[in-house]
Amino acid sequence: MAPVMGLKRPAAGAAVAAQTVTLPASAVRDAVRAAVREAEATAQAPAARVPAAAAVPAEIARDGVLCLEEVDGRRWSYVVDAAGASVKAKGRASVGGPAFKAVPLQSPLPPVEEIMSFIRSYVVPEGFPHSVTPSYVPYMSWRALKHFFGGAMGVFTTRTLLNSVGVSQSRAVPGAVAINWILKDGAGRVGKMLFARQGKKFDYDLKQLRFSGDLLMELGAGIELATAAFPQLFLPMACIANVVKNVAAVTSTSTRTPIYKAYAKGENIGDVTAKGESVGNIADLLGTGLSILISKSNPSLVTSFAFLSCGYLLSSYHEVRSVVLNTLNRARFTVAVDSFIKTGYVPTLKDGNSQETVFNPPWRHEPVAIGSRFGEAFQEPASFVAIKPLFEDERYIVTYNPTKDKVYALLKDQAKPDDILKAAFHAHVLLHFINASHANLNARRRMNSNRSYQHNPVNMDFLPHIEESCKIVMSSYGVFKKKAREQGWIMSESLLNPGRARLCGIVPQ
Repeated sequence: MAPVMGLKRPAAGAAVAAQTVTLPASAVRDAVRAAVREAEATAQAPAARVPAAAAVPAEIARDGVLCLEEVDGRRWSYVVDAAGASVKAKGRASVGGPAFKAVPLQSPLPPVEEIMSFIRSYVVPEGFPHSVTPSYVPYMSWRALKHFFGGAMGVFTTRTLLNSVGVSQSRAVPGAVAINWILKDGAGRVGKMLFARQGKKFDYDLKQLRFSGDLLMELGAGIELATAAFPQLFLPMACIANVVKNVAAVTSTSTRTPIYKAYAKGENIGDVTAKGESVGNIADLLGTGLSILISKSNPSLVTSFAFLSCGYLLSSYHEVRSVVLNTLNRARFTVAVDSFIKTGYVPTLKDGNSQETVFNPPWRHEPVAIGSRFGEAFQEPASFVAIKPLFEDERYIVTYNPTKDKVYALLKDQAKPDDILKAAFHAHVLLHFINASHANLNARRRMNSNRSYQHNPVNMDFLPHIEESCKIVMSSYGVFKKKAREQGWIMSESLLNPGRARLCGIVPQ
């Protein structure tokens, strides 16, 4: 007799009685087999599904557009590729693969525009012109022109050096030529190493040093060309020229990054630097190629040097002038304070940079000294004793030395960065009063030209001007700082290059 299986199910109602339903074994086997077949069919269902293109939502299937994409100003549309999807679905390995294609929404660019787009990728930063400041274009234009003249000059100087050292002469000894050339390059590296210790000066007088470096570069080129007239002095002249040119190279390299940083918007300093150097190299190659063609006609070295040197220096001057920095070094600080004293306004970044003096010869008189030593500022002890009470509440002392015609700002040992800035501001205010006093004195002397008298002024004679400057500074220094910040200026005492002397034991109460 076939076995039977019993299943209990609860009875209806509140009773807890149980009912037993007896099923034959064959029915149980049939039920199990049906459940297994149903599970297998469910597991195999994904493999039998339609291709991916058929599973696209209805709203996409109507127009076929998946999304739009823009790359460097050009737009692309990604659409469903039903035909491609059906072909790929024939093989099991291709099931589920991409079933779309990219369709350009613009017509292909003309060949000229394609070439220009390729060139732009090498000479301008990504996102140009929005990724750089507005003054980037004039700066790079003048920089490219400067490198063009520099590359052209390099052909003449190299040719002259080779002729002077004797490479073009059959009697030259190759070993001696190589030694002379190595010594020349070695001297240049030594000069570069020694000049690199200037360090901080490359930050606060960036423009001035950059233009001075270009002046040295042309001086070195001139000495190299002079070897043609004195070939017997090739080694000493070539060494001097290489030292001068390597000093100029250090200046150019050290000031390059701060300039590029001023043009970068956001974190793209690397891109701006790379494209800027690319522009310089392209211009250098163009200048070199043109100079090679010109040199075949053996032009006059003097005429060539005069023309190329003038073009190089003119381009360098305008290149430096076009740089717009937002920091206040001594030159720009002087421009800002003078404008504030005369008009009550602080100049904008562009105006302040355009008024900055780029070329400062070493013999130029500097009317203000910050962080000077005591012996330079005062002529006699009585002057210090008279001036000292005016600065009891300050961490600096400002005075004027008539024998040197200079305003001095002496810093106390607890002077903080803002105290140094305030001392520099006070020094320029005092200088304004001194200049006005000198102008009035000269006017009176012209009116009384028939009278001759001699007077040796001392510090104490200018005490009223110092007292007046203290009152002005007390009420206007905060206003100056506020207006400078509103214009975007960043004030840092380190860029004013204060001296390291400090007055000890004189601390405000």
